[in-house]
Amino acid sequence: MADAADVVALAVRLGLTVATAESLTAGLVASALADVPGASSVLQGGIVAYQADVKHKLLDVDAELLSSAGAVDPRVAAAMAEGARRALGADIGVATTGVAGPTPHQGKAVGTVFTAISTASHTETYAHHFTGGRDEIRRASRDAVLVELLEVLGRGTNTRPDEL
Repeated sequence: MADAADVVALAVRLGLTVATAESLTAGLVASALADVPGASSVLQGGIVAYQADVKHKLLDVDAELLSSAGAVDPRVAAAMAEGARRALGADIGVATTGVAGPTPHQGKAVGTVFTAISTASHTETYAHHFTGGRDEIRRASRDAVLVELLEVLGRGTNTRPDEL
């Protein structure tokens, strides 16, 4: 598991900022980053976009995509991360969307989670299936996206930040 302190330290070293767009984690990722001393130089902000219309209005996720695919979809996660990066003026956007339970949502099983990391050069999505209760799934989603963010930031040690 990536430690939020490692994420903040590496982002500070690289001079990069992060913005979050969170659905099922409802701010857990932003909170984990904000708990780290020095986070103010990294964390631009976060948008908790639980409802589809918020995803559309604040993050510019395509309304047709939300209607046809539902909120729990890798393309939605990618659009959320891109939208957070643009809306909050960050170098990197991070997104989480999924089903924490206790029941399936829009035909997706409990524990189905998609995360995304967006940089100026590209956006990566990740599919997960977590088990456990609602709190466990939400924490596992937070932890997974922090690992992914640390991996993307790690690439910045070998390349220019705009090429991440």
